[in-house]
Amino acid sequence: QVQLVESGGGLVQAGGSLRLSCTASRSIFSSNFMGWYRQAPGKQRELVAELTSGGRTTYADSVKGRFTISRDNAKNAVYLQMNSLKPEDTAVYYCNARWGELADFGSWGQGTQVTVSS
Repeated sequence: QVQLVESGGGLVQAGGSLRLSCTASRSIFSSNFMGWYRQAPGKQRELVAELTSGGRTTYADSVKGRFTISRDNAKNAVYLQMNSLKPEDTAVYYCNARWGELADFGSWGQGTQVTVSS
């Protein structure tokens, strides 16, 4: 059963924009934290942005002011608007959910590749 489906990645020049989408099952979408994470070649997976059910957002320092996380409750979807992209943003981007800051994530999907050229 597919619980999370990411889309919207691609190849873009530095300074460009992409909008990532994540469609979740109702049970996953009901989690307190929904977020986006990324893993670059040779690097650990890291937090990009998280959004709580109460509307609180958390962003990595490296993306503040450039990326925006949002949700559409009717569509069980979470989005990541990525502006002013930099080559260092190149990574596989994943969405996932958890109940709290110390809770476990669910299973990781395939993600969507974002490649930013200079």
